[in-house]
Amino acid sequence: MEFDKDLLGKLFKQAKENPRLRQNFDLRTSSADTSQRMLNALIPGTKVPIHRHEDTTETVICLCGKLDEVIYEEVILYENSTPGLPRGMDVQDVSRKVSYREVERIRLNPAEARYGCQIPQGAWHTVEVIEPSVIFEAKDGAYQP
Repeated sequence: MEFDKDLLGKLFKQAKENPRLRQNFDLRTSSADTSQRMLNALIPGTKVPIHRHEDTTETVICLCGKLDEVIYEEVILYENSTPGLPRGMDVQDVSRKVSYREVERIRLNPAEARYGCQIPQGAWHTVEVIEPSVIFEAKDGAYQP
């Protein structure tokens, strides 16, 4: 199989028609393949939730376009929901709030010789698409929703 202008054009067309503004193309050779390899066409405005892969690193290579891979750290705040409770307060009186703080932004743009990156295992991340892009993604292990 060749990754040419026609294939990428079809992926872009499908991504534009997809309400999620992205379209992947599975590169596995069978459903028994335990790796994840895909092309992913991304249109500006697509929303990829901040997520992580606890058991694998992720390799991302940009074939065309421009986007940022954004890496975050998780910030957990514990708040006492009932001020003034004694020191031995019940755990149910404490709320846990999770937020994310950006720690790194990696620009991918082959026109600028910025081709790809490796996202560390367990790192929280997302992607911000600047112009229509196609990336190759690879991760170990079978897909886990």
